[in-house]
Amino acid sequence: MPVYNIPLSVPAALVVASAPVKTRRMAHIIPGDLSTYIYTDRDAYYRGYQDSVFGRTCRKAGYDCMRHYEILMNGCIPWFEDLSSFPPTLMTNFPKDLVFAAMNSETPETHIPELLEYTRTHLTTRASAQYVLDTVGIQPKRVLFLGGDPSPDCTRDLLLSGLKEILGTNCCESVHVPHIYDDYGSMERYYGRGFTYSKSVPASLKPPPIHISEIENHSFDMVVYGSYHRGAPYWELVNSVYAKNEIVIVCGEDTHDLSDCPAYHLGKDYTTFIRELTHA
Repeated sequence: MPVYNIPLSVPAALVVASAPVKTRRMAHIIPGDLSTYIYTDRDAYYRGYQDSVFGRTCRKAGYDCMRHYEILMNGCIPWFEDLSSFPPTLMTNFPKDLVFAAMNSETPETHIPELLEYTRTHLTTRASAQYVLDTVGIQPKRVLFLGGDPSPDCTRDLLLSGLKEILGTNCCESVHVPHIYDDYGSMERYYGRGFTYSKSVPASLKPPPIHISEIENHSFDMVVYGSYHRGAPYWELVNSVYAKNEIVIVCGEDTHDLSDCPAYHLGKDYTTFIRELTHA
């Protein structure tokens, strides 16, 4: 089975309804310049992009990062210095051509409505989750989302949020990921203060606890290992009950050598999605 890219995404509810009025050309934040990281409030952070025509962004630890999408969802144009150098095997749903056109336009603001529509259609958590289901070729009634470490992992958290949108409580977690739900407390101590990737799922969609017998009885149509590097519980049991085409492996690590990535090598047997898929 081939290995696929899984880019980051954003909750649809956070995408602005229309192009905001602009009061400045370039947003305040300069990637890497910590003195410009002035926002402690999520809405103020978003307004900084909503008020601006362009928002600077670039490769961080990995090529794909939340800032690219946060700029787009706020009706702002990502300003890349190096987008043309990004490997074509990653960020495969990112509107590179549209962004290039906007960056080089004499009237960049006229491109914002098209970029917003693209974001709403292709870059939401629900769209990302549906892409995974379509790629696997299963439209499940019930999914088991397995993992070991509940601490934040943007790729896992956003995919889980999207599956919750599609399946509700029929997307079950073996290890509860509490910060994706809207009743969670402060995210201040977490990466990026939890902006965008946390607290987007209604608490009413928390599933009931699962029992190991549900795995043994094939009570799920599909099993997803949402962050393979951070734990693969029940691996032997799952493989004894489920066919390989019913098991999905996800690797959302920022960057590493794919030759040493166990998820990458599992791709020959399982449907595997890797965020930083830097070579085919």
